[in-house]
Formats: sequence, structure tokens, C-alpha cells
Amino acid sequence: MDLYAALRPLLFRLDPETAHNLAFWLGERVCSWPHLPQPQHPDALRRTILGLDFPTPLGLAAGLDKGATLLPLWQSLGFGHVEIGTVTPRPQPGNPKPRLFRFPEAGLILNRMGFNSEGAEVVAARLRNRPAGLIVGGNLGKNKETPEAQALDDYRAAYRLIAPQVDYVALNVSSPNTPGLRNLQAPEALKPLLVGMLEVRKEMGLERQPLLLKLAPDLAPEDLDAIVEVAVTAGISGLIATNTTLDRGVVAEPLRTRVVAKGAGGLSGAPLKAKAREVRRRILASLRGRLPLVACGGLGSAEDIQGALDDGAALAQIYSALIFEGPALITRIHQGLVAKEF
Repeated sequence: MDLYAALRPLLFRLDPETAHNLAFWLGERVCSWPHLPQPQHPDALRRTILGLDFPTPLGLAAGLDKGATLLPLWQSLGFGHVEIGTVTPRPQPGNPKPRLFRFPEAGLILNRMGFNSEGAEVVAARLRNRPAGLIVGGNLGKNKETPEAQALDDYRAAYRLIAPQVDYVALNVSSPNTPGLRNLQAPEALKPLLVGMLEVRKEMGLERQPLLLKLAPDLAPEDLDAIVEVAVTAGISGLIATNTTLDRGVVAEPLRTRVVAKGAGGLSGAPLKAKAREVRRRILASLRGRLPLVACGGLGSAEDIQGALDDGAALAQIYSALIFEGPALITRIHQGLVAKEF
């Protein structure tokens, strides 16, 4: 029996953030079990990317487990890697509530959470007890009140605490919910940020740890090309595409009117799929194999994941689809990838 399918009607009657907190409370109880089952992934799914051995290309995207509280559960459910965060250097509450909305009929989520974070010190302490055998990435961002000109200081501060506790680090400069953050994607702002982060990585003796950059889906094609060149020239390890979109045009009417009425925020889920794939294909064409790309944005089935891999992505991540379909989705994706039946 799919327990999540049985609980979903109850959870979806609740405010989305209340439901999220309840689900995490239950998840923490599960994580306290002494012997959580450990999945056995077929060898066909294994791959070595970024110098790391992934048991499966399927991972959990950043944004769901912001504080690294449910890592044993994600491992037990079968994820090959988990990206925690976004983690800010100092604690912050995020944007005012309500700030999270779901539209189940379209598999769509709107969020303007605004990097609600316990802060890097708290998350780093929790990561010291992370489960063995699970690849964990740390997604980092700046605090809301930090000026763009001082963003590097924030990323470096978070990195110093989080990087020693994770397998790779992702720099989030693409959330639409922190004012001015996406301006850091401009090549003239991005180059000194990446160079500065590579310097602190070297200072800490972590040169072999992958450093990735997560991009927005709302960039013009020529801007994507420029960002790729900056990333390659700087010497970072890879890219993640994409974050949420501000483009309400991905939502068909009459739902679009309802979405617009909810106000600001980024959109994720099935309606983002086509736009995110178009952006990824442009990035992959510009990369020409020089850096690996992690696919994210609108993925929700084995067919979606295989399509991203066929396009040239090295790994793939899900988030919104997990909210609507539950943990059984992970098994369905793995079965589909192995059987190549979509």
C-alpha cells in the first residue's frame, strides 16, 4: 500500500507550509528508527560524475530539505544524492507567510520562501551526523540584507562552515525570491564571485571538491552562452539547470489567472518542464562537453529523467513531482530507467 497516497488528501487539505512541517515531523520520527531499509540499486544505474560515485543518477533537488534534517530517510527512499539548502550564512526567517502555494491539477508549485534558513552553523553541526554512503551537496546563498557588492563575503562564510561536511557545493545565484540575487548571474558580477569561491576552496584544501553553479531558466540565450564561458574559464566543476521560473506564460489559462493572483514567486513543477529543457539544451550546446550539467526543473517521470540524460545531462534532480506523487515515484523512475519503458 502506498501510504503517501492514502495521506495525501489529508495533507493537501492543509496549508502547504503546514503540511510540509507535518511531513517533516513525521519524517524525523522515521529517521529515528534504528534500521531503515537500504536500497539496492542496479549496476546499470551507477555512474561516476565529478569524481563521485553515484549509485543512481536521480537526486533530490535543493529547497525541500533546507536544513539536512531527513538525510537517512532520503537515502532509504532510494535517492542517489541529496542537495540540502539553500543555506545562508546567518539564520533568517525568509519572506512573510503565506509564501507557498500548490496547484495539484497542474503539478505546479509557487513559492516565495526567501531562503528561510537556520543558518550555516546549525546546518553544519547537523551534517556532522549525516548517514554514511549518501552523496550530499550543500546549496549556498546570501542573506537577504547583504548588499550585492558584499555577496561574496556571504558565500564564503557559508562555504567555510558547510563545505567540510558535504561532497559538493552548489552556489545559488538564481532564486527569484531574494532581491537582486539573480543580478549575480551577469558575467561581470559572476566572474569575481566564482574566482573568489575557488580561492576559498583552495585555502581550505578542498580543491578536489566539486563546486557547481545553479542557473535560472529566465535568461536570454546569449546570456546563457556568456555565463557558460565565464564558468568554464573560471574553472568551476559544473552547472545545475534550472531553478524556478518567473514566467507565468508556462501556465495555461484559466489556471494562469489564479497563479498570478497569488502574487510573486518562482514556479516549479510540470509546467516548467519544456522551458527548463530548452534552457538546458542551450547550455549543453554551449558547454560542448567541457563541464557536466545536472538537470533540474519540471522533471517527474522516468521518461523525463531519461530525456535529460539523453540530452547530455550527467545527473538529474526532482522536487515538485515528489510532493504530488510521493516516495513511490522514486521506485517507478528507477524501474523505468532500467527497463527503458516509458
